[in-house]
Amino acid sequence: TNILTYHVVGEKLSPMQLESGTYDTLQKSTLATKGSGENYTVNDTSKVVCGNVPTANATVYIVDTVLMPKA
Repeated sequence: TNILTYHVVGEKLSPMQLESGTYDTLQKSTLATKGSGENYTVNDTSKVVCGNVPTANATVYIVDTVLMPKA
């Protein structure tokens, strides 16, 4: 549960918001994003490989690694 909720931000984010931001996760930590165009990273290491996918209750961004919360 701890790792899964670290992957969830409680708001819908647009690609423009991912250019440079820090967002609170449901796990009570933060994620940092940066990038532009089609190149975005999360926490400086995880690359967004597919993004801005609308669903019924979220906007999904798929990353290439499992994000691990700080211990």
